[in-house]
This record gives sequence, C-alpha cells and structure tokens, in this order.
Amino acid sequence: MNGNANAAAVCQKMTSDVLASIGRVIIGKQQAARKMLICLLAGGHVLLEDVPGIGKTTLVHALAHAVRLDFRRIQFTPDLMPSDVTGFNLYNPKTSNFEFREGAVNTQILLADEINRSSPRTQSALLEAMQEGQVTVEGKTYRLPDPFMVMATQNPVENVGTYPLPEAQLDRFMMRLSIGYPSKEEEMMMISSDAMARMDKEIEVVAEADTVRWLRQAITQVQVVPEVVSYILDITRQTRDDSRVELGVSPRASQMLFSAAQTHALMDGRGYVVPDDVQALVHDILDHRIILKAQSRGRGVSAYDVVEDILQSTAVPR
Repeated sequence: MNGNANAAAVCQKMTSDVLASIGRVIIGKQQAARKMLICLLAGGHVLLEDVPGIGKTTLVHALAHAVRLDFRRIQFTPDLMPSDVTGFNLYNPKTSNFEFREGAVNTQILLADEINRSSPRTQSALLEAMQEGQVTVEGKTYRLPDPFMVMATQNPVENVGTYPLPEAQLDRFMMRLSIGYPSKEEEMMMISSDAMARMDKEIEVVAEADTVRWLRQAITQVQVVPEVVSYILDITRQTRDDSRVELGVSPRASQMLFSAAQTHALMDGRGYVVPDDVQALVHDILDHRIILKAQSRGRGVSAYDVVEDILQSTAVPR
C-alpha cells in the first residue's frame, strides 16, 4: 500500500507539473493535455481529430518537451512510402554491406500529421510499431525506444484525397480526442503569441523517460476490485448487443479502458479505481471503435449517443 501511495503522489505531482509547464505556452487545452498524458503513462496512442489551425501539433510538441522525450514529426502525404516510416536497408559500396537506416518511427513520441492523407499501405506500416513497439524490415526486427507513443492527427471534415483509417488501426488508438475551438478570450491571447517560438525557452522539463517507465509499472499495481472490472465489461459488452450497432468494441477496448482508469486514479492520488475513473474516459476510448448500422446513421444516431445510453442504463457498483 505504501508503494501505491508513493506512486500516486509522484503521478499526481508530475501531472500537475506537466500541465503547468505546457500552460506557459499553450492557452487552454488542459483537459486534452491531461488525457494525452494518461495515454502516455498507460502505454496507449492518441488520435487527435479536429479542424486545422487549432494547435494540435503544438500541443503534442509541448508535451514531448515537458517530459523530455525524443520527438519526431512526419507529414503523411500520398507519396509517403512505408520505408519512410519504418526504415530501410541501404547498400554501402565501401563495406559491400547493406546498412539499416532508421525511419521516422524510431523515436519516443511520433507525431503522424494528417495520417489519413497517406495510402493504406503506408498507414499500416505503423501497426506493428503501435502494437508491439518494434518494426520488422526485410525479416529483421528492431526494437523501438521505450517509452514509445504515436500521436496522429486528422481533419474529420476534409475527405478529398484522404484514406479513412481502417477499423483495425482505429482500434489501436487508446483515445480519440478533439481539442475544439478556443474561447474568444483564449483566441485573443493566442493571436498575439507565437507558441512554437517560445517552446524551448518557456516550457520547463518536469519529468524524464525514467519517470514515465517507472510510473507505467506502478500503474499496473493500481487496485481494481472485481465489481469495477465487471462494470467495465458490462459497458463494453453491451456495445456488441445494441440493435443500433453493426460492430461493437473489441476486448482490446476493454483492456484499454481498464488501464486508462488505473492511470486516471493514480493521477488523482489514489491507488485504487472507482467508477468515476471509468466514466471520465469511456467516450474517449469507446466512441471511435463503434460502427453503426446504416439505418442508425440515417436517423442521426451517433456513437456518442449509443455509449451515453449504455452508460446511463448500466448499474454503477458501490
């Protein structure tokens, strides 16, 4: 119990420090930053889905700075090749050998900008990295840095020249987040401030990779009583039986909701999960995994509506 209490105190302080550091250059967006940090500590990946120009890239960059993790950004375009992502072997005439040249994925935080602009073949180059933390090039496997995280962005409005992410890849993102437009007061502050120019000077490093790795281990020790586990499964399994749904969420979604709830609890200074931890994250984790029937979409039903109805009708354990 003392170990849990110590980890909870460290995690709570780190969360506060990271959000404060990011807040020096990023106006607003604290809730999105907190959820991105949950994914980082829980070992998940994030899909940022929102219109251009609201600071998605800047927010990812700021988080990487605050926790001193290696950061790379790759712009997904129609001509991007899988080898640009994973790496490739290049022949060296001096040594008469092929030498491996690492791709963009060989980093700790990878920003896959506008991921839906590349072909499905290039998108799929990320699957092994996201699931197993490694890439395989011409039969040889290379481990990726630890921790490793993908933060991808896409514009949900623009469809011309894009390739929608398949369900198998969507399922590998722990959360889909939307930042949203700033308030008038926040936008007034933003237009007179260049966040990227101030990034290196004003964002304070408040954590290291070692801290992230240690907390990842501590999160697995956060207690989840059988009643709360059953509550998680009651929610996820109902998505598979709902008459409005063509395809419900996978067991991977249940696992991700479980680990994200553990992380949320530790961030709040607790060594145990309560139903509120589950409820706070359920939409971010489940909504993008649900495929609705055509008639449901025709009636204006959204995945959010389905999950919210399930949440309201499921008995909450005491």
